[in-house]
Amino acid sequence: MKLLSVNLGRPKSVPYTDHPEGVTGIDKQPADGPVRVAAPGPKGVGASGVAGDSVCDGRHHGGDDQAVYAVAREDLEDWERELGRPLANGAFGENLTTEGLDVSGARIGERWRIGGGVVLEVTSGRIPCRTFQGHVGEQGWVKRFTQRGAPGAYLRVIEPGEVRAGDPMEIVHRPDHDVTVALQFRAMTIERGLLPRVLAAGEALHPEVLEAARKYVEKRGG
Repeated sequence: MKLLSVNLGRPKSVPYTDHPEGVTGIDKQPADGPVRVAAPGPKGVGASGVAGDSVCDGRHHGGDDQAVYAVAREDLEDWERELGRPLANGAFGENLTTEGLDVSGARIGERWRIGGGVVLEVTSGRIPCRTFQGHVGEQGWVKRFTQRGAPGAYLRVIEPGEVRAGDPMEIVHRPDHDVTVALQFRAMTIERGLLPRVLAAGEALHPEVLEAARKYVEKRGG
């Protein structure tokens, strides 16, 4: 398992975002050299956990519980075959492109060490949006991406430090529940009946997912 690239985005004006100023940082490019990773602060206040990466819409992106976004190179290659065109590292707006790691199969609360010291914790899957569809440029992309069910993972920073392309990665903690990123993603999108199951991941869940699951259970119970 290793880190293939660290990808950074700069603000870019586009016609396909609902950001008030029409800008997005989704177009991420691989960085040269080491990049610092640290907890950015609460959502709406903190932005990306990756230094030099722009988060333009703090309503939906950034903050401690989605400080870093990772996608498996293997998933990009699956999409390359389906779409019939190449997808560079960073093509899905991910900060980290990994190899040999089942990102969407990771368990909520699973922890990864990258290089010598950075430790990240899995919190949730990425929900696709109109900006993502416009960036990829595929008709019906949100639906297609959702149906595939391999969303990549948002992570919070447990131990800060520097990462760079080529760093080894290892799983240093795997919770004993069975709530994977893929399961949590389905619960939040096309299979809401799965929401009670995600509660087994507890406080490791992204707070918005935890709240949604609790409300679903309360409503069903009532």
